[in-house]
Amino acid sequence: MTRPPVLTVYSRMGCHLCDDMQAQLMRLQSQLNFEFEVIDIDEDDALRERFNAKVPVLALGEDVICCHFLDERSLRDTLA
Repeated sequence: MTRPPVLTVYSRMGCHLCDDMQAQLMRLQSQLNFEFEVIDIDEDDALRERFNAKVPVLALGEDVICCHFLDERSLRDTLA
């Protein structure tokens, strides 16, 4: 059995958009068969510089799927 893809949510504490995206991902997780990890950009200077005004950012590897709001169509296309 192959392991499901692992998405990354670049996030920060106290970000309501980040919380919203994570809640949406949890609802879609079993349906679309993926896992996700959350990384706090404020714990890494390079990530904070790269994503500061864009959080939350959803990515698969180095490929950014969406920023600010979950784009379910782009997520589905990426996982297809």
